[in-house]
Amino acid sequence: MEVIRERFDLALERIRQISMESMENQALDDYFQSVAKFILLLEDNRRFIERGGLQTAPIEELRQRNAALYADVMPDRYENSYANPTYAVAALGEEYGQSLSVLYAEIRRMISYIYRGMLEDFVIGMELFSEVHAAFAYGASEGDLPAGDRIRDILYWYSSDYADRKTLDRVRQMVCPEDNFQVDIIENSDLNDVRYLYFYGLYVGENEEQTVKFMAGLPEETIALMADTYTEGYRIGFEVTGKDLSKKTSVMLAYHIGFERMLRAAIDNFAKLNLAPVIWGGYVDGGVYNRQYEYDHKDDIALFLDRNYMNRRLEVLRTAFEQYKTEANGHAGPAVIETFGEAEFDPVNKKERVTFTEEQNKLYVELLSKNGAITREYIIPEERSFTIIAFPVPEVGEVFEELFRETIRLNTLDYMLYRNVQQKLIDALDQADYCELKGMGGNRTDLKVNLWKLKDPAKETIFENCVADVNIPVGEVFTSPVLEGTNGVLHVTKVFLNGLEYRDLSITFADGKISDYSCGNFETEEENRNFIRENILFRHDTLPLGEFAIGTNTTAYVMARRLGVEAKLPILIAEKTGPHFAVGDTCYSHTEDMRVYNPDGKEIVAKDNSVSLLRRNDDPNAYFNCHTDITIPYDELGELTAVRKDGSRIVIIEKGRFVLPGTEPLNEAFDDRKN
Repeated sequence: MEVIRERFDLALERIRQISMESMENQALDDYFQSVAKFILLLEDNRRFIERGGLQTAPIEELRQRNAALYADVMPDRYENSYANPTYAVAALGEEYGQSLSVLYAEIRRMISYIYRGMLEDFVIGMELFSEVHAAFAYGASEGDLPAGDRIRDILYWYSSDYADRKTLDRVRQMVCPEDNFQVDIIENSDLNDVRYLYFYGLYVGENEEQTVKFMAGLPEETIALMADTYTEGYRIGFEVTGKDLSKKTSVMLAYHIGFERMLRAAIDNFAKLNLAPVIWGGYVDGGVYNRQYEYDHKDDIALFLDRNYMNRRLEVLRTAFEQYKTEANGHAGPAVIETFGEAEFDPVNKKERVTFTEEQNKLYVELLSKNGAITREYIIPEERSFTIIAFPVPEVGEVFEELFRETIRLNTLDYMLYRNVQQKLIDALDQADYCELKGMGGNRTDLKVNLWKLKDPAKETIFENCVADVNIPVGEVFTSPVLEGTNGVLHVTKVFLNGLEYRDLSITFADGKISDYSCGNFETEEENRNFIRENILFRHDTLPLGEFAIGTNTTAYVMARRLGVEAKLPILIAEKTGPHFAVGDTCYSHTEDMRVYNPDGKEIVAKDNSVSLLRRNDDPNAYFNCHTDITIPYDELGELTAVRKDGSRIVIIEKGRFVLPGTEPLNEAFDDRKN
C-alpha cells in the first residue's frame, strides 16, 4: 500500500502541473487542462468520501457534487465536450481528436474507482493520462508532435497491460459474495432517505429520487409481493427445468438504482434458498444522463482491437475464472429488475465516432463468442437459471403511479388461467406442418414459419407453455422453428429493441436466415442497414430465426394502449403482446440437450435448428450469443394460421383477435377496453 501511495502522490502532483501547463498549442492546452481539472475534481470527491462526507454532508451538497461529475456530458453541454467525438475532432483535428475523445471517456470511467475506494486503479488512470500528455509535451518541445498511432499505442498497451487486473475484479464481483460494495448499500442504508443513491457514484436525477420516494411510500405487503414474485420466479425456473438449486451458493442481482427496498426484501428471500447476493457494477444502472454519449463510445475498443489484443482478453478471462472456479461453479445465474418509461432515444450516427472495420467486425464477433464459451465452462448453463421482472420509473410521466399498480397486477396474473388457455393453442399448433402470418393495415408481414415434425404426438410437443417463472409476466407459447422452408418478410411499423427505436423495420428470411433488411430511421439506405447490422445482427452477416412465439398477454397490450405507453414497454412485456420472432440463438441456447416438459407431461422436442446442431461437431458457428425479440402488435396482425400437412387450416388469430375455440378468455381484455 505504501508503494501505491507514493505512486498516487507523484501522479496527483503531475496532474496538478498539467492543469496549469502550456505547450503553446491552444487546442491541446485546452484539452489537457480540461481533463486534468476533471481528474482533480475526482480527487476532491475521493477526499470528501474518505472524510465521511457521503454520510454527513447536506443532501444539497451531494446533489451538487453528483451533478458536477456529469456536467460536461449532459445534453446541454455535450456539443462542446471533448467526450463528444465530433467536437474533439473539430477542436483537435482528425489525427488526434478521436483518440483523445476515447481517452477522456476512459478517464470518466474512473468515477466508479473513487466511490469503490479503488486507489490503485485511480493511480493507473492518472498515469495513463500523464503518459499521453508527455508524448505531446515532448513533441511540442522538439517542434514535432507525435503521430496519431503513438496515442493509439499508449491506449492499446494500457488496456492490454491492465486487462488481467480489470477482468479479475469483474469476475470476482460476479461470483464472490464477500466485500460487495453495492450489497452493502442495499443492506445497510436508510432506504427511505434519497441520500443513499449518491453512495454509488452513478448519475442521480429527479427520476431516481422520485423512485425512492415512491418506493418508500408503498406498504410493506406491496414490497413483499414484488420481492416474492421476483424470487419465486427464480426458484420455479430451477424447478421446472429440473435443475438442482441446492448446489448453488450465489445469485447475481441486476437493477436500476431506486429499487433497493424491494431488493432488500429479495435478499432475505434468497437467503432462505441459501443464496448470497453478488453484484457486478456493470449490472447496476444509474440515471440516464446522455444516451448519445454512451452510443458514441460503445465501440471504443475498435480503436485498437486486433487479434493479439483479443487473445490477451481471453487469456486473462480464463485465468480469472480459474482463480474463482469454485465460486463460479456455485453461481446460480442472474435475477434482473428491468425498468421502463425513460425518454425515447433516437441516436445520431457520427462519422467521427470509433467504428469497426469489416475485419474487426469479424474479430469482435469471435471475441464475444469465445468469451461466452469460457464463461460457460465455469458457470455451466445446464446448472444455472435466471429471472427477469420489470417496473416503470417516474420519468414515464403522469401515468406513473397507475402504471406501476397495473404492472404489479400484470406480474401476478392468474398462472393457471394462462397455462390452460395456452395449452389450447399448443394442442392446435402441434397439429401444424407450418404457420402462416400476414399483417394488416400498414403492416407488410407475409411469412411462412416451418415447424418441427412430431414423431409421437402423445408424448411430444413443439411449443413450450411459458407462464410466470423466469420471464415475468405470464403470456406466451414458443418454439424453435425449422429454418429450412421458413421464408418471407417480417415487418413492423415501429418497435423498440434494446432501447433503440426502429421505424418501418423489415427483415426478409430465406430458409430461416436473414437475407435482407431495412428500416426508415435515417436518410440513406447505407445508414439504415448499418444501424440494423450493428444493433440487431450484432455485426454478423446473417442470423437465423431462433424463436417463433405467440404472446397471449392481452391485458398488458390493452393496459399499454390505454395509458399510451406501448412504445415504452420493455421487450419482456412487449413480447407477450402479440406474435414475436427472435433472431439469433434459440431460447434453449447451450441447453438443448436437457429434457424439458410442459405441465401436461409432454416433452418439448423443438429446441434445436440446423444451425445450433452444428455444436455436435464443435463448430463455433453454432451460436451467435444474441437473441433479439421482434413483436407484431395485435392490431397489425391480419392472420395467424396453423396449416396441417393435408393443407387444412386452423386459424389462431384473425384481425387481431384470438378465434381458436378455448382461447376466448384472451379477448376479454379487448372487450373490457370497449366498455
